[in-house]
This record gives sequence, structure tokens and C-alpha cells, in this order.
Amino acid sequence: MIVHHLNCGCMCPLGGALYDGFSKGLHAHLVCHCLLIETDRDGLVLVDTGFGREDMQAPQRRLSGFFRLMNNIQRRDELTALSRIQALGFKAEDVRHIVLTHLDFDHAGGLTDFPHAQVHLMQQEIDTAQQRHSWLQRERYRPGQWSARSGWHGYAPQGERWFGFEAVTALHGLPPEILLVPLAGHTPGHAGVAIQRPEGWLLHGGDAWFYREEMGRPERHCTPGLRFYQWMMGMDNQARRVNQQRLRELSCAHQADLTLFCSHDALELRALQQGRA
Repeated sequence: MIVHHLNCGCMCPLGGALYDGFSKGLHAHLVCHCLLIETDRDGLVLVDTGFGREDMQAPQRRLSGFFRLMNNIQRRDELTALSRIQALGFKAEDVRHIVLTHLDFDHAGGLTDFPHAQVHLMQQEIDTAQQRHSWLQRERYRPGQWSARSGWHGYAPQGERWFGFEAVTALHGLPPEILLVPLAGHTPGHAGVAIQRPEGWLLHGGDAWFYREEMGRPERHCTPGLRFYQWMMGMDNQARRVNQQRLRELSCAHQADLTLFCSHDALELRALQQGRA
């Protein structure tokens, strides 16, 4: 099993280092950290999709005006998952499965670029995205990114627990080394994706946290901008804080055999791409 760490989108909100902790200018630099997994028998598996080509070509139709302005979404086709995968020598139809942390616009936009792939996520996330009860839910969940496609697999927690967390340990058509780990809070059906490798576990935590220094240390540290954004986007902030604390404790106890990372931290992505994490 080979795991590629890909950046499949860029957002540059005002705030600089008050958001990302490192930018020198007025704008921060947030990534959309996705994974491409080359499995031995089940083809390519994509974990999250970032923004898609149609998001880049027709943002007014596909994306919320509120988030286009607030997050300063960059329109660069070379950052889409499809372009990244093609640069590695693969074709769209080589991606047989997509595992989603959740259905927010910056995670599900690339679904339309892989129409033949099977899509795996928590059933509660599908239900929440389809209901879209509030204004913010209608802005974050964009049916144009996903409503026309088929091949959905929605899950409830089942199987053995993963480091004390509930888990889905039998994803249809996927190897047993890939698990969904429910991490509610950011959205009700939000999940992490755990991947077992010979050298240890990876956990793609999605938006369960946003900043590299929220994990791996006893006390949480997060920039003011990302602290606010997490609160604003949290659909159940109490559950989000509880799961963050559990993940923080896990990250401190298993630093040798578990690597955790979130979706939008550019320095974290760079370290993993360079093999330094």
C-alpha cells in the first residue's frame, strides 16, 4: 500500500499568521489535504476530494458566495484531485473508491471528477447534507457537487473499536486496513479515516481540528482565526471539543505508532510530503 499526500485546493482568507501561524502577509494559506492510496487489489482509493474542476470553472454555480469571499478560494485547476492524480500517471477511472470525512464544499467538490468511483461515508452525514435545515448548512453543503451521482455507501458504527473510538471496520470493497472513525462535532456525520501501514497508523482527521499544535501536546494551542472558524462551523461544538480532547490524549500516548493530521494545515501537509512526520 502506497499513500500519497496531495493538496487539492487552496484558500487564502484575510488574517495571515492569525489564521495559519506562519504567513507574513495579509492572507493565510490553507490547503485541502487529501490522500491517494494505491492498494494491492482494490485499485486507487481517494480520501476526500478537495475542490473539483467544475468548482474552478463555474464557482458562481457550484460554490457559496459567502465562502468564496470569506475563504478567498483560489481558482487553480492544477490543484484539483484529478489534476494531481493525472500528474502521477493515473486516470480518473483508476480511482475505484472515495472515502469522505464529510460533505462540506471543500472536501466533496471533486466527486464529479470521478463518476465511476464508489463513495463511502457515514450515513448521518448523508442525511444531514440532504436536509440542509439552516442558512449555514445550505452554504456549506452544495448539492451541485454530489446530488447527481450514484454509488453511495452510508455507514453506521460497526465492528471492533479503534484505540477506544467507535469505528466502521468493513467498508464495502475496500481492504480491512482502511477504517472510518466517527468524529462528530464539525458536522454530525463527520469522520476520520484511519489507514494501517506496516510502520504504523495514519489518521486523516478531516476537520475534527484545524491546527497542527492542537495535537501531540497536553495543552491545545490554536490560532485565533482558526479557533473562530472551528466554532463558527461546528454543528455540535460540545461534541467537537470532547473528541478533540480524546484525540489529543491519543496523539500524546501513541506518538511512535500513530500519525494524525487534519485537512487544512499547510505546514503539516508539507512535512508529510517530505517524510518528516
